Amino acid sequence: MAKRFFVKPFMKWYRRLLRNSKYRWVVLLGTLFYLVSPIDIVPDAIPLLGWIDDGLIATIAITEISQILLDRKRNLRQATDSSTPVTVVETNESVIDVDSVAVV
Repeated sequence: MAKRFFVKPFMKWYRRLLRNSKYRWVVLLGTLFYLVSPIDIVPDAIPLLGWIDDGLIATIAITEISQILLDRKRNLRQATDSSTPVTVVETNESVIDVDSVAVV
């Protein structure tokens, strides 16, 4: 129940802010500040609950940053692939073409 009302909207909001290049560094610095500051939603003095909110924020941040980097790498690879001429090499091997889908 809390996942539907708190976690998913928070993740969508955080993802939108990170995907916006104008606010990306502000959000990342704010996330880093949140993780190292003693002021939390749930204080770290409460053993498990205090660590769970920090772990959730760190997991979301790392996931989104890695997704942004993978997208950038994919875009750079596509840009270089489209600019280089394609050479056809004939071999006896068969090629299997697979469409991939990003899971978000």
